[in-house]
Amino acid sequence: MSEQDNRISAALDDDDKAFLASLDSDRGLFQQIGDSWKGPLGGWAKFAFILAVIFGFGLLVVIWQVAHTRDPVEHTLWAIAALALLIIQGFLKEWMFNRMNMLTILREVKKLQVQVALLSEHQEGDKQGSPPL
Repeated sequence: MSEQDNRISAALDDDDKAFLASLDSDRGLFQQIGDSWKGPLGGWAKFAFILAVIFGFGLLVVIWQVAHTRDPVEHTLWAIAALALLIIQGFLKEWMFNRMNMLTILREVKKLQVQVALLSEHQEGDKQGSPPL
């Protein structure tokens, strides 16, 4: 076993195993959103979600105003506001989905760490004289 495998096995602790146990094998969109609200950036994820909802309702109001204004200047200003809110909404959702993807990748890395640790334990058991399979 390499030195890298030893370091990974040593770094894997009970918190990592508990983290893996908390993750289901088939997580849907809403489960992933809920998972992104936990951890060190969980507060920011909640804040970004609330902002996305607020900007979403604001976007609906602005689109309503665009559809019902008759003055060309006012119509243009409402349309610019709608475009700005749409861009803000896009950036917020991009950040939220990047966070969800990062957590999915972290989940897979943790699975690999557990597999390496289990494999190293199995190989150490083979070296101590256990009969071959």
